[in-house]
Amino acid sequence: MPLLFTNGPVFDGHQHLHGVSVLVEGNRMVAVGPDREVLKRAGSAEEVDLAGGLLVPGFTDAHMHPMVGGLERLRCEMYSLSSAEDYLDAIKEHAAERPDTEWFRGGGWSVDAFPPTGPTAELLDRVVPDRPAFLPSTDHHDAWVNSKALEVAGITKETPDPPDGWFERDEQGRPTGTVREAAMALVQEHITTSREEYHAALLEAQSYLHTWGITGWHDALIGGYAGIDDPTQAYLDVLSKGELTARVRASQWWDRHRGVEQVEQLEETRLRLAEAGLDAGSVKVMVDGIGETFTAAVTEPYLGDFHCRCGDRGLAFLDHQQLYDAVTALDAAGFQAHFHAIGDRAVHDALDAVERARLANGLNDHRHQIAHMQLVRPEDRPRFRRLSVAANLEGMWVRKETPAVQLLLPHLDPARIGWHYPFADIAAAGAHLAGGSDWPVNPPEPISAIHALVNRRKYVEDEEQPETLLPEQGLTLAQALGCYTSGSAFVNHSPDTGTIQVGARADLAVLDRDPFAGPLDEIGAATVTMTVAAGQVVFSG
Repeated sequence: MPLLFTNGPVFDGHQHLHGVSVLVEGNRMVAVGPDREVLKRAGSAEEVDLAGGLLVPGFTDAHMHPMVGGLERLRCEMYSLSSAEDYLDAIKEHAAERPDTEWFRGGGWSVDAFPPTGPTAELLDRVVPDRPAFLPSTDHHDAWVNSKALEVAGITKETPDPPDGWFERDEQGRPTGTVREAAMALVQEHITTSREEYHAALLEAQSYLHTWGITGWHDALIGGYAGIDDPTQAYLDVLSKGELTARVRASQWWDRHRGVEQVEQLEETRLRLAEAGLDAGSVKVMVDGIGETFTAAVTEPYLGDFHCRCGDRGLAFLDHQQLYDAVTALDAAGFQAHFHAIGDRAVHDALDAVERARLANGLNDHRHQIAHMQLVRPEDRPRFRRLSVAANLEGMWVRKETPAVQLLLPHLDPARIGWHYPFADIAAAGAHLAGGSDWPVNPPEPISAIHALVNRRKYVEDEEQPETLLPEQGLTLAQALGCYTSGSAFVNHSPDTGTIQVGARADLAVLDRDPFAGPLDEIGAATVTMTVAAGQVVFSG
């Protein structure tokens, strides 16, 4: 049945409008315009009374890992907890509920709940002594394992660290139970997950994301990586069954241990998946690590004493020439480069790589993007626009109390502290902005992310407001909403989503209020009451 959305303001992906109604027939919007004109055409359409709430395009998340998020929702999920004691209680309870699983799985512990050397196997053995356990942290660059897991994986004091990761060790060199970066793969390779569980996890993720108004996303990693489950077959399964209601683009994985010879294989995979209905025209290029463990690549050394085996300038996974060669080859093959870059050196190197590709191949519309960008040098901010590189903002990170910021602040000089997430400067330079969550690293809540992008702090109701992080770098509400609608749809090469206009796919979300009508520090109070994907109501709360 056709749907008529009326009696409330509309954000069309770019601007805030009043007196506008929207008519949906099938999977498309067929009328968008003044109330009176659209009502004449509506006929017997089912009316959705917005009651003053805001109608927005369905949110598109430009960087997330839904398979991982779905798996952890089906396992022992600990994102809402914050202390070692709470983690252990949750693990003990979950382990008792599922005594027959071969491996104990879950995730979501925060690095700041433990000493710099991380949690220990001995601690985890107290609650899971009878089977191997593998628990990634919130950032998914670290994992907590128990003694059984180390034993099954054959990891001892004689096991060497891989070149781009390491095991935390005691004074005798014995692994203690925290596994960093690529060292996770040495445990992960001993774990099997059934095709049925992958399928269930992706459906769980999709259902959960729809409750937040999300109707499209960019899966930031298919093809597998240390500690990360490969969602490719699950996508093929849901596509074959007609169960994928979201619009999805995916990034294949750039194997940093190989060279440009892998481009041919990436092209073959792109074609094969396109034939099945999955757009895999992007490639994830991991430039550095993360701030929490000082593996984010920086130009000048971190200050003071800190715990990182990679040295005082972080961890660059590719040297300059490797990065330049990779991006130039990908660009020539028609791929979008999707960079993970946290530290200022990583962001600078990614921009340099795109610049080399532009010089070699000329201008194009591949829409390369850099995600995360915790530290960005002032001179690099205008380069996003000059090089046509999109800035992929993870709004939920733009808060002073996050572990990434708190752990880094004591080890940066005042100038570099001022480089944190300089999104207003990047926007003012004319760069294209997109919005992501990196779920399950952060909750996949667009409204909370939008609130943080504007206010530079999280939304807290009826309590003392947290300290802001460089408030001068806040975006306008229209800019922030645009990030998660038209902005993300643009970088996803999805021209018929992200906006409310005639002919667009009918992906819509209804908010219970109009954030433009209230104080900016109450944006986060808005909630999603309905989500429509391709004309079908997929959530009603």
